[in-house]
Amino acid sequence: MSAAPKPEILAAFEAAKGFMPLGEGLALYAAAAEAATLGLPLLEVGTYCGRSTILLADAARQAGVSALTVDHHRGSEEQQPGWDYHDPETVDPAVGRMDTLPTFRRTLHAAGLEDHVIALVGRSPQVAAVWGGPLGLVFIDGGHTDEHATADYEGWAPHVAEGGLLLIHDVFPVKIDEWTGQAPYRVYLRALESGAFTEVSATDSLRVLRRTGPGI
Repeated sequence: MSAAPKPEILAAFEAAKGFMPLGEGLALYAAAAEAATLGLPLLEVGTYCGRSTILLADAARQAGVSALTVDHHRGSEEQQPGWDYHDPETVDPAVGRMDTLPTFRRTLHAAGLEDHVIALVGRSPQVAAVWGGPLGLVFIDGGHTDEHATADYEGWAPHVAEGGLLLIHDVFPVKIDEWTGQAPYRVYLRALESGAFTEVSATDSLRVLRRTGPGI
């Protein structure tokens, strides 16, 4: 039976600012709980305001491992002013740019999970370049251009341990609009074609893959 979050964690997830729907959140939590049994950290690329981080952090807490989340907190392409996913509340008036870090910190505080998350503030390729250890789970949910999605995959997939899980969000085989895009879908196909990963499950746009071989 798949692990499920407690009601208070689910309530915190649903109250948090973000875009992940409940069904995908439950699949994320189940995967995180399984991967955490490897005794290695769980890492997500693309924090935004911490909605999915709540689920990773609670699964990590239950297993006694750490959850790490990587983001520059300036927003991805579709979150900039003038685009569909822009939220004016996330703009820092002092600099006139998005800054989701304060909202993220409030999200973790409200959920009681601050002590179980390490926030890595920076651009994903730069953080990946200095990261040295194996990971039980990597959840790719960052920028949706080919440049960003490919960099996230090439930077972080090599760190997924044998038997660990690679999760890719916003996988849309058919293009719906300019922001559903297909860069995550192309990364997903690349992972399967590499022979390094085998698909475990698909829940709406979330794909869960397991490392079953070397490489990326």
